[in-house]
Amino acid sequence: MKPIHLAALALVTTAITTAATQQQDDPLTRPIAPEAAAKWIGPQAPIRVHGNTYLVGFQGMNVALIDTGKGLILIDGAVPQSVRDVEANLRKLGFRIQDVKLILSTEPHFDHAGGLAALAHDSGATVLAGSWAVPVLKQGKSTPDDPQAAWLEPFPAVSQVRAVKDGAAIRLGSVTVTARATPGHTPGSMSWTWQSCEGRACKAIVFGSSLNPVAADGYRFTRHPEVVASFRTSQAKMRAMPCDILFSAHPDNSGGPEKYARFARGVRPNPYLDPGACRAYADRSAGALAKRLADEKAGKAR
Repeated sequence: MKPIHLAALALVTTAITTAATQQQDDPLTRPIAPEAAAKWIGPQAPIRVHGNTYLVGFQGMNVALIDTGKGLILIDGAVPQSVRDVEANLRKLGFRIQDVKLILSTEPHFDHAGGLAALAHDSGATVLAGSWAVPVLKQGKSTPDDPQAAWLEPFPAVSQVRAVKDGAAIRLGSVTVTARATPGHTPGSMSWTWQSCEGRACKAIVFGSSLNPVAADGYRFTRHPEVVASFRTSQAKMRAMPCDILFSAHPDNSGGPEKYARFARGVRPNPYLDPGACRAYADRSAGALAKRLADEKAGKAR
């Protein structure tokens, strides 16, 4: 009888190991570019920044959360391997991923959109994005008109995605989020704005898409004046936005790490309150674009 018991135990152990391996190898959360992503997704405790607005992301990647009273809105999804951490951060704040009704996408790059498919699957939420970004999200791969196309990793395709136009008002519960097209970094980049109140103190919040003019080797912005024009239009739009608090897709592009550190120490007034942040963000983009164009003309760009 002993050999039979050992054989049975071996079969059970094999079955458990196989099931665990299959569970760990979920294609929606399979890691993408782990070395690069590790620089973005250092753990960070979730915080309520102001009123109904929270940050539930990472040291190098912002993911925002809005509590509308009738469901939650997430903005961006980071990379696939970070999804469980985003969901854990929601739980730490007393929320559930199942309460997320909408997920807003800034840009269809794997570092911001890689986790969207898993988050949408787990929540049942609909993803909203700019019209150019929708087919990219659905196929999980960018198109050649993206300046960074040659660099970009494919990511899990997002099936539950719907296009929104520039200026569209998205209403859920007590909150209206407005879509603000800010192309350049990608042709379909979208920023998002809303109002957050603490009593009578209401603040204009902006979640800004990336505005940095980076491109894959060999790409020349000087050969694409339409992309340069879109950057300049987006910079002007960003400068003009009502903006008391800015979250940039990568927090280090808008002083996010310093603001978070001061907020965590209890510094008051709220370090995130910065009415000049959007203007500074646009000016930084304009300076980077001018340098990039000058480098290209001088033959210094890769």
